[in-house]
Amino acid sequence: MKKIQLIIAAVTMLSFNACKKSNDTVTPPATYKCVSCKTTPDAVAANNSSSKGIYKGVIIGSTGSIMFDIANNGSAITAVMVIDGVTVNLTSNVTWVAGQAYIAPFTGSLNGATVTINFSVGISGGTPTVTSSNIPGHADASLNIIKETSSNLVECFEGTFSTTRPETGIFNMIVLRTLNTWTAVSRKTGSQTSNTGSGTISDNKLLDPSQNNRSIGTLNVDGINGSFVDANGNTVIIKGKRTL
Repeated sequence: MKKIQLIIAAVTMLSFNACKKSNDTVTPPATYKCVSCKTTPDAVAANNSSSKGIYKGVIIGSTGSIMFDIANNGSAITAVMVIDGVTVNLTSNVTWVAGQAYIAPFTGSLNGATVTINFSVGISGGTPTVTSSNIPGHADASLNIIKETSSNLVECFEGTFSTTRPETGIFNMIVLRTLNTWTAVSRKTGSQTSNTGSGTISDNKLLDPSQNNRSIGTLNVDGINGSFVDANGNTVIIKGKRTL
């Protein structure tokens, strides 16, 4: 499996060519509220600069989300993955040790087959990464993970994109409203390669630095929706809803 880290993409998000500054349209989404999603962080303040704590992220290769609990409020070490709507509970036998990075395999069962996800995070909670994974039926899955702190709630959105090229695919996003930042990962239907990008949020507009900070969509409560026109005249449409 590929090691995927959250970085500012050197290419345009969704692998499209640079977009025109004119002829852009952004359609505000209908209001959507995720009633099962947390409104305050799960992470406790004592773990803000520790490998302990809460880590959340999105999955590409089908679609889904995941949350790791590394002894956040006690000693239990678990993870919960939801992929294509199926919930998988994961555990690890590796105990947390103060002053050390945490590196461990998490295992569970999906449709009777064993799931293994290898997780790694630095001493201070930096660079949380899924170094490899074995998810039956999702051989090319990649996982993007961010550490949650007591002051920064991590929100995970799952969605799709389509274009008049035509192309379709998965479009998932992680949002930190307190920092006004977003990170997205997308994959074209039929591809085994994921593309990442990140940007800022201003007045609920998702601004993309690779597009001269042009808005590519709107964040409306727990929904994302937007459209823009690329340099080849193709309309790109993104939409998604918060699931974690």
